[in-house]
Amino acid sequence: MNMRTLLIAALAVPSIAVAAPSTPGAVARAVADPSRPAEDVARDANRRPAETLAFMGARPGMKVADYIANSGYFTRLLSDVAGPRGHVYAVELNEIVKFANVAKGYAGLKDWAAGRANVTVSTVPVCDSLGFPEKLDLFWIAQNYHDLHDKFLGPTDVGQFNRRVFEALKPGGLYVVLDHSALADAPDDVTETLHRIRRDRVVKEVEAAGFELVGSSDLLANPDDPRTKEVFDDTIRGRTDQFLLKFRKPRR
Repeated sequence: MNMRTLLIAALAVPSIAVAAPSTPGAVARAVADPSRPAEDVARDANRRPAETLAFMGARPGMKVADYIANSGYFTRLLSDVAGPRGHVYAVELNEIVKFANVAKGYAGLKDWAAGRANVTVSTVPVCDSLGFPEKLDLFWIAQNYHDLHDKFLGPTDVGQFNRRVFEALKPGGLYVVLDHSALADAPDDVTETLHRIRRDRVVKEVEAAGFELVGSSDLLANPDDPRTKEVFDDTIRGRTDQFLLKFRKPRR
C-alpha cells in the first residue's frame, strides 16, 4: 500500500460525528513505518489501522493511554503519531500479563519501549491502573472493555472505572472503545462466555460516568459473524463483528 492510498484510507472513516480530527500525514507515516514488527503488519488487514487511528482522532502532541496494551500493536502506532511532543502510557494488568498468549508479546513491547522517550510501559493490578502523571487527550481500550466485567478482573467496578477515566482526561478529551459485538438480546454474562459485549451496554455505562457519545463506526463490522461463538473460535477468530465508539468529556 503506497503513501497516497494510506492517506486516502485515513480520511475515509464512517462515523456519526467528527471530533478532534487526526492528522492524516502523521497517521499514514505511522502505518508505513518500516520498523513495525512483521507480525503487526500482518494484522493490518483485519485491524485497518489508518482508518482506526483517524477515527479515534490520533494526532501529534497527544497524551494517550493505551489500556491493556498487550503486545503493543496500537502503542507503536500511537507513539509514532504522538511524536516527541506527545506521550503514550501503555498499561498492562498483572491479572492479564500472566497469560502465556500475552506474556511473550508484552515482553517484546517492553524491550521496544526501552528506546522510546515518548512511551511509558507499566504493569499494575487493575485497582491501581488509572493513575497518570498528567491529564490525557485520549484513552483507548481495544477488545478488552468487556473483560472489566469478568471474574478474573474482580470483576471491576465498571462504573467507578469509567468515572476514573473521566477524571484522567482533559476537558474535551476522548474515550474510545473497540470491542467484539454481542447479539442485541445477549445476557450480561456474554462477556464471560463469549468474550463479547452489547454495544448499548457500553454506551449506557460510559454515558453514566458523564461522557457524551460523539462518534461510532462500523469500520470493523462483519455481518457474517453470527455473534454466537466465542471470539477465540477458529472459524471467526480475527474476523469478529466489532464496534467502535467515541465518547468525549464535556468542555466545562
